[in-house]
Amino acid sequence: MSKFFIERPIFAIVLSLVISIAGILCIFTLPVDRYPKITPPQVSVHASYYGADAQVVNDTVAEVIEKQVVSVEGFDSMSSTSNSNGSYSLNVQFKSGIDSDMATVRVQNAVNQATAALPDSVRTLGVTTQKSSGDMAMVIALTSPNNTYDAAFLKNYFSINYLDELKTIPGVGTIQEFGSDYAMRVWLDPMKMTKNNITTTEVVNAIRVQNQQIAGGIIGTAPVTESAALQYIVNAEGRLKTPDEFGNIVLRTNQDGSLLKLKDIARIVMDQRSYDFIARNGGKPSAAIAFSLTDDANAVETLGKIKAKVAEDAKSFPEDMTYSINTDNTDFINASIGEVIETFFEALLLVALIVYVFLQNWRSTLIPMIAVPVSLLGTLASFEVLGFTINTLTLFAMVLAIGLVVDDAIVVIEAVEYEMRYNNKTPKEATYIAMKKVQGPVIGVACVLAAVFVPVAFLGGVMGILYKQFALTIAISVVISAFTALSLTPTLCASMLKEIEKKSGERSRLNKVWDTFNDYFDRMVKVYGIFLRKLAQRIMIPLGVLVGITIISVGLFIKLPTAFLPQEDNGYFLAAFSLPEGAVNTRTNQQISGFLKFMEQQAGVESTLGITGFDILSGGQKANAGTSFVKLKSWKERNLPEQSVNALIGKAFAYGAMNPGANVIALNPSPIPGLGVSGGFSLYILNKNGSSMEEMNAIVEKFLAAANQRPEISKAYTTFRMDTPAYKYDVNRLKAQKNQVNIGDVFSTLATFYGGASINDFTAYGRNFKVIAEGDTSYRMNVSDNKYVTVRDGMGNMVPIGNFITPTQTSTAAVITRFNNFPAIKIGGSNAEGYSSGQALNALADVAKEVLPSGYSYAFAESSQQEVEAGSKTVYALSLGILFVFLSLAALYESWKIPFTVLFGLPTGFFGATIAAFLFNVYNDIYFQIGLLTIIGLAAKNAILIVEYAKVRVDNGMDLVESAIEASEIRLRPILMTSLAFILGNIPLALSSGAGSVSRSEMGIAVVFGVTSATIFQIFIVPMLFIALEKIHFSSLTRFLTKK
Repeated sequence: MSKFFIERPIFAIVLSLVISIAGILCIFTLPVDRYPKITPPQVSVHASYYGADAQVVNDTVAEVIEKQVVSVEGFDSMSSTSNSNGSYSLNVQFKSGIDSDMATVRVQNAVNQATAALPDSVRTLGVTTQKSSGDMAMVIALTSPNNTYDAAFLKNYFSINYLDELKTIPGVGTIQEFGSDYAMRVWLDPMKMTKNNITTTEVVNAIRVQNQQIAGGIIGTAPVTESAALQYIVNAEGRLKTPDEFGNIVLRTNQDGSLLKLKDIARIVMDQRSYDFIARNGGKPSAAIAFSLTDDANAVETLGKIKAKVAEDAKSFPEDMTYSINTDNTDFINASIGEVIETFFEALLLVALIVYVFLQNWRSTLIPMIAVPVSLLGTLASFEVLGFTINTLTLFAMVLAIGLVVDDAIVVIEAVEYEMRYNNKTPKEATYIAMKKVQGPVIGVACVLAAVFVPVAFLGGVMGILYKQFALTIAISVVISAFTALSLTPTLCASMLKEIEKKSGERSRLNKVWDTFNDYFDRMVKVYGIFLRKLAQRIMIPLGVLVGITIISVGLFIKLPTAFLPQEDNGYFLAAFSLPEGAVNTRTNQQISGFLKFMEQQAGVESTLGITGFDILSGGQKANAGTSFVKLKSWKERNLPEQSVNALIGKAFAYGAMNPGANVIALNPSPIPGLGVSGGFSLYILNKNGSSMEEMNAIVEKFLAAANQRPEISKAYTTFRMDTPAYKYDVNRLKAQKNQVNIGDVFSTLATFYGGASINDFTAYGRNFKVIAEGDTSYRMNVSDNKYVTVRDGMGNMVPIGNFITPTQTSTAAVITRFNNFPAIKIGGSNAEGYSSGQALNALADVAKEVLPSGYSYAFAESSQQEVEAGSKTVYALSLGILFVFLSLAALYESWKIPFTVLFGLPTGFFGATIAAFLFNVYNDIYFQIGLLTIIGLAAKNAILIVEYAKVRVDNGMDLVESAIEASEIRLRPILMTSLAFILGNIPLALSSGAGSVSRSEMGIAVVFGVTSATIFQIFIVPMLFIALEKIHFSSLTRFLTKK
């Protein structure tokens, strides 16, 4: 094949240009993201049950819906929260590979089946189902700097005018508004109601009847009389619009002819529908909007469109209304990809330097520097066909590929230079001869590298998705590189290289330096050959060293702490607040405000946002809980250790320790968007035997006590509490009946006064809002206020409901969690310093086995679930890579010996990588494993370069020992050149800083030390392995396997 291209140089160049142009065009069209689409399909379900507490929502809504959803096709897991404010939220996760739209349809169908069994008020308000990742990809705060507008106006102005258009942007999933819609609030005064002898039920019915939209019909509709000429549309304004109009609702006509109106017994205002959330942007009251994306969305593209739309919308904001972006996942994506691209060019320059040092002229250096872009651009072109994105993993693969693809060009150029230098051939003659010799090794190396990476691309689950794009990027790049090395590179060698100058006459200073370098290197090669001859006489020494290296490598790899993905500096962190159970939201807001003020004074912090009422740890809504988003300055502005995310998280914990009024837990976001809101571990304790909440709480407390005794765990916690203050109302039904009081009136009055009754709708600003009746504030502050709330008895007298109620102070749960349709309690936490997340998960599993009684089980969730599943595939992935290396080598060389020679040398690379992992505190996570896979390919490549040449010489009748030694001497220069090019090309990865630096440095450390170790040991051990294995005869085995 090489001869064809050498004789047709224009064809070779045109073909390379076509490949390059295709890649360049794809750069501008390929989507950009942090990771491949790894988040499993997720569907969210939301419902509301006004006035119901968490237990009622759990029993009447959660259980009804979830028993239908749990059986849908492709179901993986689900978790839900039932809140004391009547809200219900369910998140359903499907198995990877399920179409998200189909998953949404399946959940919607299941919810429809459950609808008939739901309470009437839940059906009236509706149950929403939509696909979503569950992760807050971006949070926007709306503020009035001069306090011209309150939070309710900010929220409703944005929702009415702009939110619907934002929902239509492709990729937008759930939009959570930390604020409230407007509502017509009817604040009932029980004393005035008693004075006017009117009940809550009568008030609600009057509003319902007098505020309704009717279809008036048409005057003159067919059939008509002969005299009719026109039709008239009848429009009767039945729906009220303003507080005054509602105030004039007639409740009753008195005996004296006077009218009792709603405004006589209630205060009517247009205000917030609920008061669950209080948002503060820094020190200012605000409204906040959180955007979650669908699992199939491209974050950069979708969030980019959202930001552009909001920026355009802001031009029409009223004066003194502004917005700020407090959390944006694309900040990390753009910064980390920028860092990787910077690393890419640093690696390219270092590789060029090494090539120039060894080849010593700009023409020889230019050839591989032309070949590398062709291979990489061709790889980018393949992304369009395969549906890949430009993400951190594919860019990591491109950085590693620089060292791999340059190897093929170096092998060809070095072989050509060898023929020109030592055999006095012309460039074209040298190219013909060299290509006959290196064509086999180039194809062999490409096949081996592809064999390493292609099989692991088809592992299942999230780990398989992560591996796939990285592995196929490497595999495609080396295949294109091999093709380039057999086409473009020999063409350029034959046309660009000049004959080697003789060492005669006056030499330039630079040439003298190169002469000295070459003389020194030639002497080193001779010393190397002498040393190999001595080793060949004591062959058991290098083989013994190999056995020792293998044992140490395996031992270190087994002891290496495991993890899933490293925690990165995402440019922001979260803080979860919890006050004593029962604390009102104004107390919580005071604590959060103090924290925000403290964090804004810290160097490295750009902005803060606090949400009172939102418990991010459980996903529930509680008055005594809150969440803050602390956005940090850009990575380049935070160069000091005290400005790192870990240091600032430490300051957040310190603030909590100094302010005992609230418990503060600072959290780094989850390494995988969509799989949990924070890093660390998460699991659920499941109650499968139907025991009470009190019993389950006691078991969980015992579990937490045991878990926190383990050294692997920094802190295990739960947000579940059974000590939320509550009153249990015992209604004396007999007494009510004796007084001829309708027991239903007692219950409905309680529900309306303390929970609020959603009656119907009214229209304002072109939108429909709710009409809600509830007891006025001053009559809902104490249990003794029941004496003011009255119902009518059989004699027509107003009697206090307190006469029929015995309140008993007790405690309950404000948020009830379920997992996979079982009552459950969520456990969160993080691994201790010096321990990996994998060790923490193993410790939790051990504690569960010791502590949990029969009828209870546990299930890891979110990223912890993925880590557990991935852990079982690590050895499988590495074994698969080694197996396919063996099979491809056996097929290529029609030999069982050569594959063993190559494979037995692989532990030399693992040795360096595992030693480095312990020295630099690198865990056995996905990035380290990717590094090990790369080492398998590189170590195999070095061995092939020696074994290929040695085998040719043995087949031509040369002595076995001399064949191995001569092949090693000839191939030492290209081995050192390619290995140094790869090592130096990846040093920028190992020394990474900024966004995403932990992942890059882990991979860089693994490959730099692994390839260094492999190169140092293999140049001595592989020749000895070849000699030892060639002395073993496999002829009988070969005859047996090939026997027909």
